[in-house]
Amino acid sequence: MFKTILVPTDGSHLSDKAIATAIEFAKFSSGKIIALSVAEPYPFSPMAESTMATDPGTYEENMLALAQLNVKKVADAARDAGVPCERLTAQAFNPDEEIINAAEKYHCDAIFMASHGRSGLSRLFLGSKTQRVLAHSTIPVLVLR
Repeated sequence: MFKTILVPTDGSHLSDKAIATAIEFAKFSSGKIIALSVAEPYPFSPMAESTMATDPGTYEENMLALAQLNVKKVADAARDAGVPCERLTAQAFNPDEEIINAAEKYHCDAIFMASHGRSGLSRLFLGSKTQRVLAHSTIPVLVLR
């Protein structure tokens, strides 16, 4: 049975499904939740330097604050259900790598995450963080759409 479940969240409505499912499963199996939100750093581009509208430091502070709110949302829902929860935030250009690293570091048994379900050209150009987690994870990944 899965006792330690990693729940990566971006704060979206779709992530809420993964959160609820993970909490329900953890409660049923007397497990715990590891909530993770990854803030993406300022997208630096040398060509856009002169037209920069946002201060990179402020941008990154805001993104980290948002990541903290995302994991607080998971922790609050887990607490209300009586499920232990640990909060993690990270900053990285590749959230999928942070998800895999957190799963290993915290000895997670499974990852419950949402997929935005993009298809066609948007999937080709944007890539799929969920797809990369599925490809590189050594533990089960439950994907909710």
